Amino acid sequence: MSAAARTVIDTTRGITPRAFDRAGSGVADPQFAAKLTQLQDAAKGKDAHGILELALTGEFKAKTAVVSSFGSESAVLLHLVADVDPNTPVLFLNTGKLFGETMRYRDRLQEHLGLGDIRSLAPNVAERVRLDPDGVLWSKDTDACCNFRKVVPLKRALESFTAQITGRKRFQTRERAEMQPVEFFEGRFRFNPLADWSLNDLEAYMNKHCLPRHPLVEDGYPSIGCMPCTRRVQAGEDYRAGRWSGLDKDECGIHGVDGDGI
Repeated sequence: MSAAARTVIDTTRGITPRAFDRAGSGVADPQFAAKLTQLQDAAKGKDAHGILELALTGEFKAKTAVVSSFGSESAVLLHLVADVDPNTPVLFLNTGKLFGETMRYRDRLQEHLGLGDIRSLAPNVAERVRLDPDGVLWSKDTDACCNFRKVVPLKRALESFTAQITGRKRFQTRERAEMQPVEFFEGRFRFNPLADWSLNDLEAYMNKHCLPRHPLVEDGYPSIGCMPCTRRVQAGEDYRAGRWSGLDKDECGIHGVDGDGI
């Protein structure tokens, strides 16, 4: 499916942003607020590589993790990260509900890019038994399923880091349209080096560097999450129409949680 055939941001949905992906907030401490301003100023005019250098060198060296789903566009960010520091910790949420293709793609990218520190995060066994003994919570309460399979494990894993890097882009959802290259959320700095990239930019980068593609992309999955909650996208549909199809839900919650919708 060509980039031109899709609606990217669906503006027909409700106008109230979900809590999951609101712009960075919570900078109450003057010291953090000043540092955020400094980082945002430093990021102005920098390309993705330059923003990653801010996040992975100097004062943030060994204090920053990448959050990656190893989805359809993950190779771009991970290639850029590997160019700066291939031993950057990469946090991967193995929810237990992923496509087998995603697991194999993770292994392929690790080998291809030389990623030295991929950390697979899983939901707590006791929580899984208590909250989802039959494995079908996704069909009854998607927010609750995302919370214990994604939000809680990631929040726990990020506790030891000062900053995180995401592959979020403004074109992906309405809530992301105004995001900044550097934000502050949940007590840490959040770098979004691909914030202003388009689908065409991603495609050009993939081609230029001959990066391996997620095998499900050609099968009609431009955005890939857990298997039960992801379907193929038809021509003309919203870019993420295949995620939680038919529900008023755009995000799983891992990019910022302040209480709503969990």
